[in-house]
Parts: sequence; C-alpha cells; structure tokens
Amino acid sequence: MHATMTRAALGALALTLAAGVPTAGAQEVRVATNAPAPSAAPDTAAHDPKSCTKPDCKHASHAKEAPAAISVVPAIQIQNLRPADRRGLNVFETKKVDDVRYEGFKLNLGAAFTQQFQGLDHQNTAQARMVNGVNQNELIRVGHGFNNAVANLYINAQVAKGVRVAMTSYLSSRHHNETWVKDGYLQIDASPIDHALLNRVMDYTTLKIGHFEINYGDQHFRRTDNGQSLYNPLVGNFILDAFTTQVGAEAYLKGRGRLDGFFLMQGMTNGEVRGMTLNPQKRSAAYVTKLGVDRQLAPALRVRLTASALNQARAANQTLYSGDRAGSRYYSMLENTLATEAANFTSGAINPGMNEMHAVVINPFVKVGGLELFGNLERARGKQPTEAARREFTQTVGEATYRFLGDALFLSGRWNQVDGRLINTTTDIGITRQQLGGGWYINPMILLKGEWVTQKYTGFATTDIRNGGKFQGFMIEAALAF
Repeated sequence: MHATMTRAALGALALTLAAGVPTAGAQEVRVATNAPAPSAAPDTAAHDPKSCTKPDCKHASHAKEAPAAISVVPAIQIQNLRPADRRGLNVFETKKVDDVRYEGFKLNLGAAFTQQFQGLDHQNTAQARMVNGVNQNELIRVGHGFNNAVANLYINAQVAKGVRVAMTSYLSSRHHNETWVKDGYLQIDASPIDHALLNRVMDYTTLKIGHFEINYGDQHFRRTDNGQSLYNPLVGNFILDAFTTQVGAEAYLKGRGRLDGFFLMQGMTNGEVRGMTLNPQKRSAAYVTKLGVDRQLAPALRVRLTASALNQARAANQTLYSGDRAGSRYYSMLENTLATEAANFTSGAINPGMNEMHAVVINPFVKVGGLELFGNLERARGKQPTEAARREFTQTVGEATYRFLGDALFLSGRWNQVDGRLINTTTDIGITRQQLGGGWYINPMILLKGEWVTQKYTGFATTDIRNGGKFQGFMIEAALAF
C-alpha cells in the first residue's frame, strides 16, 4: 500500500511542478517571445495600412516592434543582498564591491516555500522502558506521505547607501505552525556620513548589528532554512547542526586589491536564541571569530578555506547546536509513540547539551567547473554546570556535488559522521548518515530534488530509544524562492 501511495504522490508532485514551466540553464535567464521571422526589407513608399488588402504586404507601416526581452528572475534592487533564487548558490559573506546602484530608498519583498514527500522507515533494539504503563522506547508508527508545507517571508529595505535592514519571518514551520519572526538586523557596508576618513574605513569594513544568524562556519550558508531549501543540494542538514540566531554584532575586515578574498570577522553575542536579562550569574557573552580566504584562481577554479571558533564560558541555554527552531526534515524518526511533529522537531539531529561551549570548525570548499567539493571538520568541547569535566563531540562531513546543463541539473552525495559523549554517560556514541540525491532547477526559482538517506546509531545504552537505531528511505522535495 505504501508503494502505491508513494508512486501516486510522487507523480502528482512532479506533474504539479513541471506542467507549463520552461526549463532554464544559466543562473539568470532572459527569454524573447514572439520575435518576428527575418524578412525582406520593407517598402518605405507612402502607404495607408488601413486601406491595404494584401495579406502579405511588406510595407514598413505594417511592421510591429519586437517585444523586449523578459527576465524570469526578479531584479536585484537592494545592495549587498544574497539572491533567494539559484543566483544565490555558493554565496557566502557578501562582497564589498556591489553591482547594484544606489537610487534612494528601496523596499523588497521575497518568499520561499518548500514541501516534502517522505518515504522513511525506522527501527531500534532498545529494551522496553515502562512509565505509567507506556513503553517509552517503542517507536511511533510512520507511513509514507506529505509533510506540512513550510514557508519564509523576507523583507529587505535599502535605507541609505550601503546600508540595508533585513527581517525574516517563518510563515509556517514544523515546530511552529503560526507565523513568527526568525531574525532582524542592520548591515552597514558604507558610511551614512560622507566623511573622507569614514568612507575609507568602510571600503574595507562591514558591520552587522541586531538579532541575526551568527557566522560560525560555512554550512549555515548552504543548509536548508525552513522554507528556503534552494541552496542545499540534498534534503536534510547536518547531524550536528551548527545554526542559531543570537543578539549581538559582527565586524568584518575584508581585503581588496592583492588581498581580495581574504577576510577576518569578530563577533560578540548573548550566546542564546533570545534576549534575556534574568539570572545574569548564569550568563556570559559569546565570542565568534572567523577568518578565511575565497579566491577565483581561474575561470573554472574557485578555492575557499575558512576557520571559525565560538567560545562562551556559561549560558542558561547555549543554542549553537539547538538554534534551529524550524525543525528537522526527517519527521518522527526514532521518536516514541507519544511524540508529536511540533514537540519532537529535531528528529535525526543531536544536541551535545553544553552550556559552556568551545567549538571550532574548518570548512574547505573547491569548485572546479561543475564539480563542487565541501568539507566540515568540527569539534565542540564543554559541559553543563553540574558536570565536573568537559565532554567532547566531533563531526566530519564530506560532500560532492556535480552540476551540469548550465547548473540546471545536479547530482550530490554526503557522508556525515558524529562521535561524542552525552551527559551522564561514560562511553562515546556514534551516528553515521549517508545521503545520495540530485535535483532539477525547473527555472532559477523552482527546484525539484530528492535523496536516499540512511542513518545508523551506535553506542547508545539499551535503555535509550536510539539503541540499535536506524532509519532509511527516500525524500522528495519541491521548493520555490524569490
């Protein structure tokens, strides 16, 4: 029955996306329509087209202007803004040199929508653990079907030359079905005061102030963010998902000339996903440092290497690995019979549970023609206030993506390994995930992709629901962003 439902649902999903939508190759596509066929030079003698009865008359008075070329992607009107469509692929920190001309105040609205069809199954070997007559380690029964659609709303405004304000709202997510604001911040790339010294300083400097997605590592630029999934070549994110929004500021120093592509960033935040003034004895500032280089060495060769570090002495709720309030793509995997989609929204991911946090990550990225290689080498050390010694988690990720036919089609594979020690345990656990998939940009704003995923759990106690855990199956995802 699952197979019949799956074939029917996938067919409906593909037909819905593909019907009547033209294929596009390049990232920015312009299409001319109804262009007249070449013809002989028209007659320019005096002529009244209203009284003409010749059906094939070539007189110039019958000629019509060819329609102007049309764009299938929205114009970029805001400076230093990453496009939400396919033009935003492999865009990390914004550049200091911007092609958008300042023409006064501009307001831009955008959105991103995603829908999945899930065909996953799970299993475990955990011992029964009875609480009030309910086995807490019995897995919830899951079938194949559609998950709830999710959506983002983007509001960006150009408020001065080189100064923009941004706000993102989740219109709907797995964790929150209601609309709520994800982040809002001010980015400054030019001095609002026309002074020679300030202008010179801002030639090399970028400032970000507000409640924003912190710039720890490079994966947060490539991952799925609720409704925005066009940048992710696969469906799921990393097992150890370093993504959070925090309140604070970041300052960037960006090289130019011979140092073009080199940058250094220093940030300071509250280290938590929301502002809070209570219990100051439990809180301290979090410091984020990042340095890197991103160079186009040849027309077909781009190389990028970055290193990031986050340090916080204490927090009431440190959120580096628990800041994704939207939720995982793998609904209900390894959850028990009492689970709900909203309450148990992190299925398939893991949180080290450290309120003292010292994390580092190195991210290499190489693009050779259509081939993209991305890596993630990560270590997190820390503890809870009740623990005497620090624990450690490590994550290793290797990803390869090949894009062809003008980047309209791609194939991708990812290997993800996490090892570490949970609180109140004496041995390390391990989680391994393999993902294989591909996708088709039907046009630069519309993507249909899928993956086959296998995830296995080792080293968990027999009383833990993840003991002997495994989930496997396919995910199909349709997305649109502009």
